[in-house]
Amino acid sequence: MPTVRTGAQVESLSQRLVIAFTVTGLLFMLLPGTFLGVWNLIGIAQDRTLASIAPAWIQAHGQAQIFGWIGSFILGIGFYSLTKMQSLRNFPVRSGWFSWSMWTSGVSLRWLGGISGWHWTLLLPASALLQLGAFLLFWRAVRKHRPATEASSSIPAWMVAVVFGTVMLCIVLTMQFAVLCWLALSAQSPALPHVLDQQLVVFAVWGVLVPTIWGFNARWLPVFAGFDEPNGRELIAACIFVAAGVLAAFTPWLGLSASLLLIAAVLSIDALRVWDAAIRPAKTQNISHSFPFFIRIAYLWLVISCLLDALAVVADHSGGIWGASRHALTVGFVAGMVFVIGPRILPAFCGMRVLWSSSLMTASLVLLHLGCALRVAMEPLAYQHLWSPAWRLLPVSAFIELAGITIFALNLFVTLLRMPAHLASQSKTHCPGVARV
Repeated sequence: MPTVRTGAQVESLSQRLVIAFTVTGLLFMLLPGTFLGVWNLIGIAQDRTLASIAPAWIQAHGQAQIFGWIGSFILGIGFYSLTKMQSLRNFPVRSGWFSWSMWTSGVSLRWLGGISGWHWTLLLPASALLQLGAFLLFWRAVRKHRPATEASSSIPAWMVAVVFGTVMLCIVLTMQFAVLCWLALSAQSPALPHVLDQQLVVFAVWGVLVPTIWGFNARWLPVFAGFDEPNGRELIAACIFVAAGVLAAFTPWLGLSASLLLIAAVLSIDALRVWDAAIRPAKTQNISHSFPFFIRIAYLWLVISCLLDALAVVADHSGGIWGASRHALTVGFVAGMVFVIGPRILPAFCGMRVLWSSSLMTASLVLLHLGCALRVAMEPLAYQHLWSPAWRLLPVSAFIELAGITIFALNLFVTLLRMPAHLASQSKTHCPGVARV
């Protein structure tokens, strides 16, 4: 018979789990993700060729960023949301921690097998199986949701977008398992073939991360940024165009894929009222006062990414424009959105804490976008051999981004180490002498 817990106990358990997913995501972001990415870029810039770095290393970096960092955040927030569903009386503690253990182990093994090549024919399929198993535990818990609004005849558009991203995550993890099993049986290299790897990246980023961000934005931006309520039909239409664009990426019609994804991006911006005037003041207490501005900057990167993608179809000869497009999407939009939304919601989810420093939040965003702008501008110039000094500026862009990412992680780590706001208030009330110090 399952243990019946009080609401406070459920909240505490869910907070511990989301803290575990958050800390894990930050560690993947910093160590195997960003530091390896900087190392890769330094090597590429020194040799002035992408061929100087083993493809397995580049793919391991991408795996750590997409699944280790963003994927951990998505699962943690997803489990936390279970406690907010009125009909859920028993938080799935065991499933949550099993999912965290399997997900963390799976991403770690994928990175280790790709970087070292040690028993990679066993590690890579095992890593994919662990990630898929972790997701299935998560899905098993999520499908028991009975939201308070279930009596309504329609599902909110934000939830449609999040469910779309969740289903796509299941598909991409299944595909990854099948592909890595095939790769292990061929026993040629721990690196996926280049075209297949790029197709899976498009699937993971556009199919999973982007619609999930749209869904969370539709839910939170009207509350936190003061934007008008989203247009649900347009948002769902954007998801449909994403699905079509992702499918087209697996065909020779790359121009069609780029066009469909551009349409999806434009629809999402209009649906979410991102570039419209706000109808109420933004809630910026304890966070950066430039919160709405950086949200709009992230969506600007989304459009730039799509335009570069379309340009790459007709003009890229060495991977530079493709790389710039991918960086504008993954760093400018995805990371930019995490940097602006994460400090707003994660401290609250992790025990009703208050962000340590709003100034550091602003600094991390400025550095991230400056580094991204330099990288996106220099990569085509360097890879296309249009301007030789661009090679020397590429590592500079990496170090600027690294500084921003490190500040973001430090700000969240210190926030998690601090006492929750309500406990700090009680402590000051009971110890007035301490409060005056």
